Amino acid sequence: MPRDTLTADRIVHAAIELLDEEGLDGLNMRSLAKRLGSAATAVYWHIKTKDDLVRLASDAIWHEVEAPDLATTDWRTAATAHATGMHAMLTRHPWLVQAFGSHFLHGPGQALHNDLSLAIYEEAGFTADDADQAAATVLTFALGSALGPAAQVSLNRRLSRNGTDAERLMADAMTRATETAAQFPRLRARLGTPAATEYAAAPDNTFAFGLQSLLDGFEARLTGERTGRRE
Repeated sequence: MPRDTLTADRIVHAAIELLDEEGLDGLNMRSLAKRLGSAATAVYWHIKTKDDLVRLASDAIWHEVEAPDLATTDWRTAATAHATGMHAMLTRHPWLVQAFGSHFLHGPGQALHNDLSLAIYEEAGFTADDADQAAATVLTFALGSALGPAAQVSLNRRLSRNGTDAERLMADAMTRATETAAQFPRLRARLGTPAATEYAAAPDNTFAFGLQSLLDGFEARLTGERTGRRE
């Protein structure tokens, strides 16, 4: 494909697909150019470095997160929808969790949702500084909740690339972890529950439980501040 038929948007879209399939380690200009039916030099004509490509790809997927309408939605419903959307996006694109720790990520897509997060918590009644803290807390929680699945994808991919039997190694590791957990009373009791199909598996609805607990805390803090101002 001649370079003049490529666009930055097409390159970024193909990069997202490649990242979803191969992760950060599998992204390189040669593989991307092959996917596009082009030469690597044509890709470099539009996007100069891999770091630039990761930054543009990461910013593009923020547009997958639906923005709640604060004019028609109360702050807590908006916060739940927005955080849930972020978490779902991070789960669909597990490489983004890793990229947060290894790349400088910025752009209008991410900025739009950062700004929306601040608006949600200012609408709730937080001061600007506290809204910043609340937004950062929820983002950190969403990232942390997506870390486990992202790490699992990365581990399976690494083992497969090394030519090993990923499923067998994982099963062996889980067996040894379960044997260790069985030596501790609370972990042993958890292993006997229907929900714990394997050791280290998070219980169902963990993200929803944690998010609502965070929002409960925010609401209690706001209520306490309002009460204190009236006294």
